[in-house]
Amino acid sequence: MRRRSKVKYSAIHVTIPTRLLEDFDETLRFNQSRSALIANLIQQHLACDEATIVSSTTRQLIAALHARNDVEPLVKSLLLQILSE
Repeated sequence: MRRRSKVKYSAIHVTIPTRLLEDFDETLRFNQSRSALIANLIQQHLACDEATIVSSTTRQLIAALHARNDVEPLVKSLLLQILSE
């Protein structure tokens, strides 16, 4: 009987420079999985972003939100008012 994983996986297509992939592959041991290592790197990246948010002050978060391009002008105006206080 085949063991089934409760974790769902998705195959993705990623385009990166050939030399970068070759350099990456050279760092892998024979029994290491490229996919597992890339998944681990993504988890580290997400954890780093979360740690940055947690360690930021409220003013820093408001300033970062104000600097984004996808924030409505009215919201930006309100954020600017908050920052000026």
